[in-house]
Amino acid sequence: MKTSIATVSISGEFEEKLSAIARAGFDGIEIFENDFLAFDRSPAEVGQMVRDHGLTVSLFQPFRDFEGMPEPFRSRNFDRAERKFDLMAELGTDLMLICSNTSPVSLGGIDRAAADFRELGERAAKRGLRVGYEALAWGRHIHDHRDAWEIVRRADHPNIGLILDSFHTLARKIDVNSIRSIPGDRIFIVQLADAPLIEMDLLYWSRHFRNMPGEGDLAVTAFMQAIAATGYDGYLSLEIFNDQFRGGSPEAISRDGRRSLVYLMDQVRRVEPDMRIPVPDMPSRSAVSGIAFVEFAVGDDDGRELEALLQILGFRTVGRHRTKSVTLMRQGEINLVINREEKGFANASYLVHGANAYAFGLMVDDAAGAHARALQLGSEDFRQAVGPGEMQVPAIRGVGGGIVYFLDEKSSLANIWDVEFEPLAETEPSDRTVGLTRIDHLAQTTRYEEMLTWLLFYTSQLATRKTPMVDIIDPAGVVRSQVVETDDGRLRITLNGAENRNTLAGRFIAETFGSGIQHIAFETDDIFATAEALASNGFKSLVISPNYFDDVEVRFGLAPELVERMKAANILYDRDDAGEYFQLYSPTYGEGFFFEIVERRGYAGYGAPNAIFRIASLKRHLRPSGVPR
Repeated sequence: MKTSIATVSISGEFEEKLSAIARAGFDGIEIFENDFLAFDRSPAEVGQMVRDHGLTVSLFQPFRDFEGMPEPFRSRNFDRAERKFDLMAELGTDLMLICSNTSPVSLGGIDRAAADFRELGERAAKRGLRVGYEALAWGRHIHDHRDAWEIVRRADHPNIGLILDSFHTLARKIDVNSIRSIPGDRIFIVQLADAPLIEMDLLYWSRHFRNMPGEGDLAVTAFMQAIAATGYDGYLSLEIFNDQFRGGSPEAISRDGRRSLVYLMDQVRRVEPDMRIPVPDMPSRSAVSGIAFVEFAVGDDDGRELEALLQILGFRTVGRHRTKSVTLMRQGEINLVINREEKGFANASYLVHGANAYAFGLMVDDAAGAHARALQLGSEDFRQAVGPGEMQVPAIRGVGGGIVYFLDEKSSLANIWDVEFEPLAETEPSDRTVGLTRIDHLAQTTRYEEMLTWLLFYTSQLATRKTPMVDIIDPAGVVRSQVVETDDGRLRITLNGAENRNTLAGRFIAETFGSGIQHIAFETDDIFATAEALASNGFKSLVISPNYFDDVEVRFGLAPELVERMKAANILYDRDDAGEYFQLYSPTYGEGFFFEIVERRGYAGYGAPNAIFRIASLKRHLRPSGVPR
């Protein structure tokens, strides 16, 4: 599989872009003309720089407003093309992109355009060059790849071919199956981009909201399946215009791009096994049966504080690590690991971020396979020295530099608690348990510009789906939220993107010096019984404004008796077409971390309408005493 990315897709100076693209594992680059014009090296020097990085120039683009022009524009266009051919020869590339004409003076007509391309093909052939024609979604006369192909077909010249771009086809809702009849050798390059579904002007949508395949909502996989059916075996190239990416890390965006192409073609390979594009073989996306554990990095003082809070929440200390200062607390299916080690990665995380949930383990169908797939998709391997009797658990780096571990039931990893932990005799009253059964979801807070990275990270490796993005209203701004979940709900991860530090999510990132897990939601079968048990343990729930309960009673038509019980226990409520949802929160622990307890009665969501009330209450809790409101 030959992969390429347009220089316009990532931020940075030209040399910085080259380095990031090469390190991400791409084979080539599309040189966007403005990137070249803004650079102060000669075409020959630029071409040599590209080759020195182990890359090729897959395409030079774009050449605009060429076909169907009246004189004197037509003659001038051929002169322009000859100058660009000179430039291409010095750069060391043989392919130029011409996008369909948008000029108001351009003339329509398939035959007129075909004649122009036939003449251009003759000129290109004398130089050993090729020209690809692309239908822009907003082209004046040609905005459909079927019409662009007809022009190429009638031009009937071996140096004139078609360029297909997923955005231009899918944005106009053109049937991708129309691609299947195009001969693969007449397609000169395939450009790929996804985008969220937004109703807006096509040009503005394209210039600001494209993203990597798998990060948006367009049917890019179906588009690529149709391409594969043609026998095409050339470059797969990313052309992404995105304001978020222009301000992001060149390294991160390049890695995302490479991951997106590998993931896309892995999906296509499973449907089109006879395609000519060679694709790396890798294990399937991992099925996840649950969150095996969450691990906290703490110091002595905040470790005692956390353990005391967890005991109030009904957790019991059931094991102590045989060689390390690590304890295991459990309730129902929930395993929480408290790590006080003064060396190793946990300690490094604690020194940087303070007490934090720095790692979690996923129970998957095949831990080794999950790890292998993650590495093939560009994730960073994580290993540290293990002591006698310890197990090497497959792991990768995740959100905020934290750790994601993979366990399974079919290997020795299923016995990790027995192997590494000494069981403890019960020292805490068993009647303090409060009915928590499992982890309902983890909430990870990231910088907004990182959200697409981590959505792709999870969906490409795990058998999950992403939900539509929703806006969480914080009194100080908006937080974008999107969920990665399995079909059966055994894994749910909410990703919350903070755009400014005045929001609760933004404050968490600022205070803890980076993205990470901000809250853990536990599930119960009876939230009212759980609330009663928590109260008897001395739990102080997050106080919700009485005004909320007056409104929720009327809004949902709830019985006054039910609302009074909710109000007494600070339990929030939501409802959707599938059922009801009850939520109970702890105040914050440390720098903005908190716990949530939920009961689902068929409900599929995450209580987003209640977020503004929860955030307002958490901010009141965080406000120092005596500070005016």
